Amino acid sequence: MVERTCIVTRRVGEPDEMIRFVAGPDMSVVPDLKRNLPGRGCWVTAERTRVDEAVRKKLFRRGLKAEVTVNPQLGVLVDSLMVKALSGGLGLARKAGAVALGSAKVDAAIRSGKALFVLHAFEAAEDGVRKMTQARKATVHLGGPEIPAYKLLSEAEMGLAMGGANVIHAAVLAQDAGKAAFRRAVALDRYRGGPPDGRAAVEGVPVTTTPHKDTE
Repeated sequence: MVERTCIVTRRVGEPDEMIRFVAGPDMSVVPDLKRNLPGRGCWVTAERTRVDEAVRKKLFRRGLKAEVTVNPQLGVLVDSLMVKALSGGLGLARKAGAVALGSAKVDAAIRSGKALFVLHAFEAAEDGVRKMTQARKATVHLGGPEIPAYKLLSEAEMGLAMGGANVIHAAVLAQDAGKAAFRRAVALDRYRGGPPDGRAAVEGVPVTTTPHKDTE
């Protein structure tokens, strides 16, 4: 795979580890998450801190070799685009029958080893998350797969992506559509500071919203 150089760290990496940016028609810096926009591009390590640093140090002008304008909230914009990409992936997984919703179905998907990863809404109650964590640990103990769990979306975002109300817990199954959604979840988690191996257990993740009574 072709390697690229981050304009912030000057380190070389693979495109999947980086975000491409281009100059738009109005000479504003545009994130190119799909890496298919025309024109000269520059690359930043796919982490929010690095994007913010590139904005703060005005590195895009040098990277794009042009007098570009930069949205001071570019890091936030990238996050929102990655959330949109993940939501789209989850929607496709749901249509393909690769999503289990609700505590009982998620627990069953975990214990059967069919779950590829688990999503908890930010609002998920601690006891509900704890039960899922116990199921994940039990599955590994019995020789099953390690199933990562994430808190990346709000209840509203999960419901919108998966076409339901009160979506608090979801398991994405190990099918092709599920694998595509998994790649987007890992990318978003890394961007927000998750570990580089993409295995971000939910324990210790701060929740800033009021815990929701588990109805799903």
